[in-house]
Amino acid sequence: MLRNLWQRLTAPIDPPLMMLASLLLVYALLVLASASPERLGSQMINMCVALLVMRVVAQVPPQKMMHFALPVFIMGVMLLVAVALFGDISKGARRWLNLGFMRIQPSEIMKIAMPLMLAWYFQKHETYLRLREYAMATLILLLPVALIAKQPDLGTAILVMAAGFFVIFFAGLSWKVIVALVVAAVASAPLAWAMLRDYQRSRILTLIDPESDPLGKGFHIIQSTIAIGSGGIIGKGWGQGTQAQLEFIPERHTDFVFAVLSEELGLIGITVLLVLYALLIGRGLMIAANAPTLFTRLLAGSITLIFFTYAFVNMGMVSGILPVVGVPLPFISYGGTSLVTLFLGIGILMSIHKHRMLVQK
Repeated sequence: MLRNLWQRLTAPIDPPLMMLASLLLVYALLVLASASPERLGSQMINMCVALLVMRVVAQVPPQKMMHFALPVFIMGVMLLVAVALFGDISKGARRWLNLGFMRIQPSEIMKIAMPLMLAWYFQKHETYLRLREYAMATLILLLPVALIAKQPDLGTAILVMAAGFFVIFFAGLSWKVIVALVVAAVASAPLAWAMLRDYQRSRILTLIDPESDPLGKGFHIIQSTIAIGSGGIIGKGWGQGTQAQLEFIPERHTDFVFAVLSEELGLIGITVLLVLYALLIGRGLMIAANAPTLFTRLLAGSITLIFFTYAFVNMGMVSGILPVVGVPLPFISYGGTSLVTLFLGIGILMSIHKHRMLVQK
């Protein structure tokens, strides 16, 4: 019995996906060993936990995931409400819920719960999708996004919003509706600006002109762009980056680790990372295209494009083309919660690929 269980857990699930994820982890350790060597041991533990979660989730058939979708979503929303009422305040934000024996960040749950819930919803209404179904899906999406944005946690809110939008888009949302939504969003920009908190407005203004406060709010962007530009083609060499090693780059092991990579490994190092991301996203979209049901196609497509959103937003904010919103570089940044969430997504992709030949009702 134990032997059969071991064989099931260690059997190859999707070798290309496993290889790409492993290469990203090796790359992450290489960069972290330079950016913050004292955290190398704890990150290796995080990686082991993330890989274990991936393996366990990969064994769960997609039809069982459908059964979990609604309960997990409801639990996630209830935890977000609990955070709003009783959550711990840290650095001016209420994002954590203290359970006594541990603290959790419920917003992380929604990165997976949201695409699960919407994929389940569209599967249930697959026979006849009308504008009413898309409107209801939008309301389902906006509820947790509003709760997360209120914490405030704009970075996670963007990721959850993107995860839900990708599901709605892949479900067949009309381009006319998308264009109308974009026009409405642009028209409501003044109202959205008025609703932003002062620090969020300052981030946008700093993005436009970081030199207006070079030693304050503009310091992060200025130092990270200097690091990226100074790397050149081949970089300054591993462990030789002046901006990183002299601690000019803030949060160099988490949100701004891309600046460390760029300075020390240069354009070559960036290209290697982009190729790994492109191959990972390509493999995920291939799994989505070959998925047998609407639920698995929507779920696989959404999770795959979340990897893209993570990378795009992080690289954009570090290079100064997007506001700083606190989104880590996927698979590379230090941190256990985000890494486990990402590998949970990898595990779901593996499950969809492994069980693709099963007829799901």
